[in-house]
Parts: sequence; structure tokens; C-alpha cells
Amino acid sequence: MDDANPASSILIIEDDPDTIHLLSTILMPLASILFAKDGETGVRLAEQHQPDVIVLDQQMPGQSGQETCRILQANPATRECSIVFVTAHNRPGDEARAFELGARDFVSKPFSPVVVTARVRNQLLLKQQSDALREMANIDGLTGAFNRRYADHQLEHEIRRHQRQGLSLGVVLVDVDHFKAYNDHYGHQAGDDSLRAVAQALMASARRPGEFVARYGGEEFVVVLPHSDPDDMDRFGWRIIETVRALAIPHDQSPEYGQVTISAGLVAAVPGDFGVRDFLEASDQALYDAKQAGRNTYRTASLEVT
Repeated sequence: MDDANPASSILIIEDDPDTIHLLSTILMPLASILFAKDGETGVRLAEQHQPDVIVLDQQMPGQSGQETCRILQANPATRECSIVFVTAHNRPGDEARAFELGARDFVSKPFSPVVVTARVRNQLLLKQQSDALREMANIDGLTGAFNRRYADHQLEHEIRRHQRQGLSLGVVLVDVDHFKAYNDHYGHQAGDDSLRAVAQALMASARRPGEFVARYGGEEFVVVLPHSDPDDMDRFGWRIIETVRALAIPHDQSPEYGQVTISAGLVAAVPGDFGVRDFLEASDQALYDAKQAGRNTYRTASLEVT
């Protein structure tokens, strides 16, 4: 990692401008650099950018480094960031306390550039390995989409984030039409192939940052669309119906269309008091309506305070 890796990022939270400049100069060859001069700003940047490593000053006015670390560790969006404490104090117990708070390493001031570089580089490598393992655990082995565990966790995170921001979140449930009949007629291998093709078509349609597709059941998928309003959902609904239809996968057991098609239920709303269950129930009802309307189409639902 001698050259900067644009895919990796380091957040420096430090109140001293000279130390920020020095650390930025030292660490710039490793990754892109962000910085904040206080704990509150650092927490906001960490949640927004989710850096790989956070270099955190333990002693800061206002919100201390220790309190900042506690907040970062309590937030699911920043819990996986590797925190390296930097402090001018080296009192007995400081290092143990840092690790108790969730830090991954500890550097004392005045620090050696060689030591800081080595320790942060090591944390970047460990974070990359951890991310790779976590991603493998979150991927559905058949389709390559995310799995249900990831979808439930990430959907909950997105709902909380959109609640704070007051923005509209979109959720889509997708079901492959007459899939049992397809499996019975063509065999499970062909069924698996068709699920993979549909999953790839859905993933190709989820284009914007933060959008993701997960396999939620046997032939059911969920799509989460951050910052999406009802107009966005209409456009997405038509897109996925047409994209799957364009695959032109023969389905002799589909009485309506003779090829593999999908039905979709969509909902978009500012979460407010709504939770995961509310979004999924609304999109499931819309999916049922799409099935009743003849399949190979989508329907939208609304979430309203009753």
C-alpha cells in the first residue's frame, strides 16, 4: 500500500491544526484523507463517509475523544470503523482504557511517522480483510445478491437515517411469476439459472449509490432505494419489469406471457414513525395487488399515519 488507495479513507479527528497537517502528510500515501477539528463534526463525517480508519485524539475540548469513541461504537453505521487513538498522555491505564472503548490501536505523542504509518497501514489491511469476510457472509450464494440478514440490518439502518434526515425511502418487493411451475417443468438447475438472471437484472437496475438488491426468500427479492420519492418508484417499477421481460427466458407454464416475468410492489415514504415491518407490509400488499392485476406489472402503496 505504498500508493494512495482511492477506495480507502482515513478520518482524522484532532483539535490541533498542526497535528492535523502532520498526520495528513504522513497518511496521505495510504488513502484519501478527511479531517474534523472536534468530536461532534467527526461523528457526522464518520456517519456520512464511513471511513476505514479513524485517527482520534483522545484529549479534545468539548466532546472528548473517549466520548466520541463511545458514540462511534454505538452507531451501526460507524461501528466497523477501525479507531486508532492518539494522545499526548501516556498514563498507566490509558492504553487499556482505549481498548475497552473499542479502539483497535493506540499511539502516543510525540509520535514517529514510521510508527503511525505502520500502525494505520496495518489497520487498513485488517479492515479490508474484515470487509471481505463480512461481505461474503452477507451474500446469497446462489444469486450473488445480498441475503436476507443483510437486507434486514441495512433496511433498519436506512430507515433510521432517513428519519433523521426527513427524506423519502423506497422499498420494493419483487416476486418471480409462476416460479414453482417453472421449477417443476424445467428442473431446479434451470430454476437456479433463471433466479440468477433475474437477480442480475435487478442489480443492474439499482444504479445509484446506496441502492441494493437482496434475495429475501425462494423467488422473492427486496430492493432498497435511498432518497426515492413516489415518482422515482414509478420509474424504477417500469424499469425492472421491462429489464426482466427483455431477458426473454422461455416459460411454457406461464399462462399469460410464455416467458419469465416478475411482479413488484413498491412503497416510498418519509419513515417518520414507520419501521421495517411497516415498509415491508405495505410493499407486500402492493405486490399482491400486482399479482391480482395479472402479473408482469407493478403496483405502488403509500404509508400514512393513521
